[in-house]
Amino acid sequence: MEAQAQGLLETEPLQGRDEDAVASADFSSMLSEEEREELKTELVQLEDEITTLRQVLSAKERHLVEIKQKLGMNLMNELKQNFSKSWHDMQTTTAYKKTQETLSHAGQKATAAFSNVGTAISKKFGDMSYSIRHSISMPAMRENLHTTFFRLPTAYKTLSWEKECWDRNRFN
Repeated sequence: MEAQAQGLLETEPLQGRDEDAVASADFSSMLSEEEREELKTELVQLEDEITTLRQVLSAKERHLVEIKQKLGMNLMNELKQNFSKSWHDMQTTTAYKKTQETLSHAGQKATAAFSNVGTAISKKFGDMSYSIRHSISMPAMRENLHTTFFRLPTAYKTLSWEKECWDRNRFN
């Protein structure tokens, strides 16, 4: 029975519609004059207590700010400390540790894969270079390049002479 009674009593303050329902209810007709006066007195006392508590809280907040200023603590330092603590707390979580391990393992695998690809490419280029240097057509290609390189000056002189002759004939 007590568990049922506790379930009916709510410990949370009134919210939204509840406040509207209480505000719209007219309890004044059910109260005697004596009860009404007691409630008014209690209301005034509660309002005074709330005002006093707000003043005390405000004074304590001002005192807190003064102490922090004397200690050299400011908003930026507090933010840094909060961030550092939050970062540390996050790093100690199981999820962070598992993620870090997974990413580290993936990074190692990727590094190994790129290394293998690089080695394979180097080997392939080495094989191709050897094949090109020792192929049958390579000596012929070398000879053609050599001949072309040494004939260029002669060809240039010939072209220059032909151009000069053509220019002389054209203007005469």
